[in-house]
Amino acid sequence: MGPITDQTPDDFEAFAAQNDLHRATLVLDSEGGSVVDTLKLGRALRSLDITTTVGTTTVGSAADGSVTTELSPAASCESMCAFALLGGMRRYVPPQARILVHQIWLSKKRERPETANYTADEIVLVERDIGSLARYTIEMGGGIELLEAALRVPPWQPLYQLSNDEIQRTRLNNVDHLFEGSRDGVASTAALGATAVNVPAGYLP
Repeated sequence: MGPITDQTPDDFEAFAAQNDLHRATLVLDSEGGSVVDTLKLGRALRSLDITTTVGTTTVGSAADGSVTTELSPAASCESMCAFALLGGMRRYVPPQARILVHQIWLSKKRERPETANYTADEIVLVERDIGSLARYTIEMGGGIELLEAALRVPPWQPLYQLSNDEIQRTRLNNVDHLFEGSRDGVASTAALGATAVNVPAGYLP
């Protein structure tokens, strides 16, 4: 899916202005996005009392002609996606889903991070973003261990997959079930009276 860009929060807020998204469910299947824009999106989600989860959705039709949305938990939430997930008032990570994290890095130097040269201003920018992430994590009710886990993994190493215990400790998951009546991690959002919204995402920052 596409990255969380400087346009994504504005697009989401424009969509929310035309649709009642209060207490809707946001389904994330993403490889991340920019720090600033992800935090803006996360705060917009929180202001609407939105529920977040990890998965993919398939739109179909019921026998009576109504539109249904099938939710599958087989998906990944990578990099800054974990912090977008944290923006939900209620957060559910299915056992089948994957949460993967790594350090934030300057996007223009992500291709050769080990050999690139860095200015003092660039280092200041990264450290400011780390501070913003720490503040946001606490503000959203997450565990600071989430940021600590991400900062242990440089961008030239494979992303680190959080264990189920870590997902619980970092409070990325704070409810036992996404919907009442869900089974085996799959739920029909139409049948359950929920609203599923897909938002694209990408790398960071």
